[in-house]
Amino acid sequence: MEFIEKGTFKGERPLFKMFNVQIKDSDFLAGESAIKRCKNVKVFNCNFYGKYPLWHNNDLEIQDSYFSEVSRAAIWYTSNVILDNCKVNAPKMFRDAQNITINKTIMDTEDTLWDCTNVKISDSEFTGQYLLLHGNNIKINNLKLDGKYSFQHVKKGVVRNSLITSKDAFWNSENITIYDSTLNGEYLGWHSKHLKLVNCKIIGAQPLCYADNLILENCQMFDTNLSFEYSTVQAEIINTIDSIKNPISGVIKAACIKEIIMDDPESLNIQIITNSGPDSQSKQ
Repeated sequence: MEFIEKGTFKGERPLFKMFNVQIKDSDFLAGESAIKRCKNVKVFNCNFYGKYPLWHNNDLEIQDSYFSEVSRAAIWYTSNVILDNCKVNAPKMFRDAQNITINKTIMDTEDTLWDCTNVKISDSEFTGQYLLLHGNNIKINNLKLDGKYSFQHVKKGVVRNSLITSKDAFWNSENITIYDSTLNGEYLGWHSKHLKLVNCKIIGAQPLCYADNLILENCQMFDTNLSFEYSTVQAEIINTIDSIKNPISGVIKAACIKEIIMDDPESLNIQIITNSGPDSQSKQ
């Protein structure tokens, strides 16, 4: 393996078609495509200040490094990427990449991880909108996210132990299961298919509408008015729901429901069960 240490690189393609190289304590200054069409590259404690620094690579490991706002669109068309203990301020960080592992990383980035496959994120903090648009096969554990329009059109994934603050999250998603997490933001999970929430806390207006085969197990809901509209749902809610409106079919069990709106003739096959005395009712 070739070793590069304390280097300074600028201009276009300074490290083009490098193989089996380790780069340490180096700076990538103004320029484009610094590390391109390379294979088996390890990067330690480096700083990126140029555009498109890591495109068309295979087997890329980056540790303890920084991506500035200028290093936009940093990792595209790349396979087998590990990003560990890094800080990212660059927009559009990942695109059309696969086999990505992100660990202990703080990322402030818009429009990242689009059209990416086999993505693992753990012990990280993200800020930005449109995270993981059109992603496929995602595994997330202990993610703190503050954004908008997150996880839209994602197919197949598991989320655990996370705090997701995002409006319009999980729209048009398919086959997603979320465990032991807090989902804070209005319009959660609209138009989703096979979305399952287990031991989750749901906060925000009009959640889980137009959903197909929605499942909630042992969940809590707060400030969630007009929930489940036109959804097919099996829900077990252990606290009080503010209101539900015109679910299509299924069973909703809750400690209490403050308001039940059933004014659409399509809502004929829904059973609603509460255990709060006079409020208890069932509609079939």
